Amino acid sequence: MQKSTVQKKRVNESIASYGAAATKKRRSAISIMGSLIGLVKPLLHIMLAAIILGTAGYLCAIFLTILAGQVIVHGVIAGGAGSIKTIITVMIIIAVLRGILHYAEQYCNHFIAFKLLAIIRHKVFAALRKLCPAKLEGRDKGNLISIITTDIELLEVFYAHTISPIAIATLTSLVMVIFIGRYHWLAGILALIAYLIVGVVIPMWNGRRGSQMGMEFRTNFGELNSFVLDSLRGLDETIQYDQGEKRKEQMSECSRSLAGMQEKLSGMEGAQRSFTNLVILLASFGMLALTVWLYGEGEIGFEGILTCTIAMMGSFGPVVALSSLSNNLNQTLASGERVLSLLEETPMVEEIPEDMHIKIVSENFSGAEAKNVTFAYENETILDDYSLKLEPGKITGIHGASGSGKSTLLKLLMRFWDVNEGSVSVDGEDVRKIPTRHLRDMESYVTQETHLFHDSIANNIAVGSPGASREAIIEAAKKASIHDFIMKLPKGYDTEVGELGDTLSGGEKQRIGIARAFLHDSPLILMDEPTSNLDSLNEGIILKSLREAAEKKTVVLVSHRKSTMNIVDTVFEMKNGRIS
Repeated sequence: MQKSTVQKKRVNESIASYGAAATKKRRSAISIMGSLIGLVKPLLHIMLAAIILGTAGYLCAIFLTILAGQVIVHGVIAGGAGSIKTIITVMIIIAVLRGILHYAEQYCNHFIAFKLLAIIRHKVFAALRKLCPAKLEGRDKGNLISIITTDIELLEVFYAHTISPIAIATLTSLVMVIFIGRYHWLAGILALIAYLIVGVVIPMWNGRRGSQMGMEFRTNFGELNSFVLDSLRGLDETIQYDQGEKRKEQMSECSRSLAGMQEKLSGMEGAQRSFTNLVILLASFGMLALTVWLYGEGEIGFEGILTCTIAMMGSFGPVVALSSLSNNLNQTLASGERVLSLLEETPMVEEIPEDMHIKIVSENFSGAEAKNVTFAYENETILDDYSLKLEPGKITGIHGASGSGKSTLLKLLMRFWDVNEGSVSVDGEDVRKIPTRHLRDMESYVTQETHLFHDSIANNIAVGSPGASREAIIEAAKKASIHDFIMKLPKGYDTEVGELGDTLSGGEKQRIGIARAFLHDSPLILMDEPTSNLDSLNEGIILKSLREAAEKKTVVLVSHRKSTMNIVDTVFEMKNGRIS
């Protein structure tokens, strides 16, 4: 049975609204960075160590050049041989320390980055689990894959090369302003202005120019992933209907669009580097000119000219690192925005934890009931004041045209969605009060389209009951009339089904889905068109198994086939959200 027009419309609207929202940055760069930094709390002590080590390492590198200037002052000019030996010894020690400190800082930063990436991935998967299925129905899968993979991976740049460099640049610049200012306060002010322009003004200017384009680039990259994934899945149809050139051109168009964005972003990067280098050059010559003038005024000595100029020229490393961050930071923050938006998204159906369940469900299952249920997807009403009682130990058949609400009813029983009005109860209790895990244990759900994982047949059936024995898996396969087929395969139950079960026919995949339901062994079995892809022989075998299972189970059978309805105890006709 095909998806209803209403559902298609709702899915398309969901995709369109998500795509529009995804290309817009909904918060400032500072807000994104603040939220991402908040995730560092468990590793704050390591981050502080990285900042201290990094600051010390940069100061060692800067003072190597300053000490070289001191060699000139004390050796060539003052003629102090003893002082030269001392300074050179100190320089050697500082050079060794610089290497050790830099390694230690990088180790701490990358430890934090990769540890946090693992934590974020766990958070994202947990968020996806809470959002599905209602909030993820119709969502662009390629974009989700892009968030889980490349977007999270890009956050490594932020955690390893952004947080501590900002703190390191601030502390190092502060030390250097004080050091240069000791010779003259005007020299210290000039150094401060130069550091602020290179480390703050230019990155903010460049970030503001490219923030929106960075978001668009990440979104379009995700859309290209979706298009490629869709093309690979529909390869047979593309070849059959000679659509290869058309899809190739569409893919090329997407690639050209991305290349154009990348070229613009690279242009911004080049402009930023040019301005940064120009400011450094002007600041260095400005410091030289200022100190020469101060020397002429008798404010400082020759040592002040040499030391301040060398210190100015050699101390831009930390702030240049900040300035360079803005080149990749646009895409990194765009990725952070996409990840944070997913983590902050609220589910349409909140799960009920175990500890909130008061009533202990009885061993004798008492059936299920929908009472005066009204439900709508957005503004499209699917069920209107709908009531239905499912008797325990009976097979209830539901028949109706596509879009009449049959599948929706099963989703409400599973609590994939919550009703707008009325109530749905299972075993005498409202599903909104039953712990979600326990509700899933009480129900087996066979959907219209069975999804198979890239794994063995046995493991795909075992999804219905993780850890099930091979004997239990075989018994479930026999009930689903798939055992004989499996035994003819070269590796039997250990045969790989391929990606999305491509090596199996639609009927074979459907029977594996039914086998999962039998293996799950729940008191309530919900089947949505379970035999639509089966021939009459296999349908008869499965219906016989269902009839035998119904003595201890409550079964809901949705089907458009009259032959399927022959085994049910009661048939309900559904039309326009009402039952008869």
